[in-house]
Amino acid sequence: MPDAPAQWSRTLRSRPPSGFLASLHPPVTLPSPPPPTPVSPPSPAPAPAGAVPEVPAKTAADTTVPHTTVADPGSALRAVLRGPTGPGTASLAVAGRYGPPLPHPQPPAPAPSAEGRAVPGLYHHPVPEPDPARVEEVSRRIKRWAEDEVQLYPEEWEGQFDGFSVGRYMVGCHPDAPTVDHLMLATRLMVAENAVDDCYCEDHGGSPVGLGGRLLLAHTALDHFHTTAEYAPAWQESLASDAPRRAYDSAMDYFVRAATPSQADRYRHDMARLHMGYLAEAAWAQTGHVPEVWEYLAMRQFNNFRPCPTITDSVGGYELPADLHARPDVQRVIALAGNATTIVNDLYSYTKELDSPGHHLNLPVVLAERERLSERDAYLKAVEVHNELQHAFEAAAADLAQACPVPTVLRFLKGVAAWVDGNHDWHRTNTYRYSLPDFW
Repeated sequence: MPDAPAQWSRTLRSRPPSGFLASLHPPVTLPSPPPPTPVSPPSPAPAPAGAVPEVPAKTAADTTVPHTTVADPGSALRAVLRGPTGPGTASLAVAGRYGPPLPHPQPPAPAPSAEGRAVPGLYHHPVPEPDPARVEEVSRRIKRWAEDEVQLYPEEWEGQFDGFSVGRYMVGCHPDAPTVDHLMLATRLMVAENAVDDCYCEDHGGSPVGLGGRLLLAHTALDHFHTTAEYAPAWQESLASDAPRRAYDSAMDYFVRAATPSQADRYRHDMARLHMGYLAEAAWAQTGHVPEVWEYLAMRQFNNFRPCPTITDSVGGYELPADLHARPDVQRVIALAGNATTIVNDLYSYTKELDSPGHHLNLPVVLAERERLSERDAYLKAVEVHNELQHAFEAAAADLAQACPVPTVLRFLKGVAAWVDGNHDWHRTNTYRYSLPDFW
């Protein structure tokens, strides 16, 4: 995934929308959706020989937790999801039609964590603190998976794994997940993606030289190799040959047994996009090419977070049907969400990448070199680029909600918006990994 430093690497409210969007949609607070439709929790993957079976602790984290929504005046997306208001319009509010009403009014959302600070001027929305019981349980389970099931990292990397705070990350990004089992689907995939990025591309032994071959073999853990009886055993053996492939293989095995076939194939497609983005960046590194700004942004549309929000329905325990997911307006919303969140990563990881060995491409660096800007002016322009992408995402989501007010589409839009918000909040609060430049 994007960023991926040596430390286990690589939205929506600082100011209200204005202008056209604000004039279309009066300030509203979107009511919380009902609990999601129950689904059978995924079957655990078989543990390796000698491993201690996973026995999830019975905690409040395993119960269905209603989605808590931050009051969000002026949001075009949430206004459309709520529907019209006033006398005689209750039956038209599409966002509330897929379940019973909440028994009590939603309390105000708690203030976001004081730890860390947002990039000044960055358009984003604060989120409630992730459920601490779920964070603790996801963190416990993912570390056990990493250590016992896939032997993901050596002992000396343990602090870096802990500092990634993946439990807080995934709980914050998927507030409508019915259970911790559902959250673990996303958490394993996130950790596996970062292991591939770190060990194949970045500072834990990665290199642009020969990357294509390594990624191809790793991708067969996600999209299985179909061959003759003579050669299949060698491929099967290769899946256990290194930590990234073990992680991909295990995480995908859990996912395909919980998701529908179309959701699994959608994820494979988005991971192929991601790997293509890795290869473009690697090719530029090998030739010393600094891309034009538009070229860099095109690369980042592929080397970005897209595989994460695209599975929001799987993690939520429902499915956005394949024909709806394939709509061009749905694809535009997903692409803009991935593009905006990836620039968030560029901004928060800027100082860390400057302190790392080698020449790291990120949007402020490319803007500085291609448009002859100072470091400060390039960084501030990157903030503007993010804000424009974020506004475009919200407008596209609002347009889609009006054009296709199908309950699963509306729920999927809410899930993607929650992922965008949670991704920013994780970057803001992860002071173990990120610090801001002194440009203000």
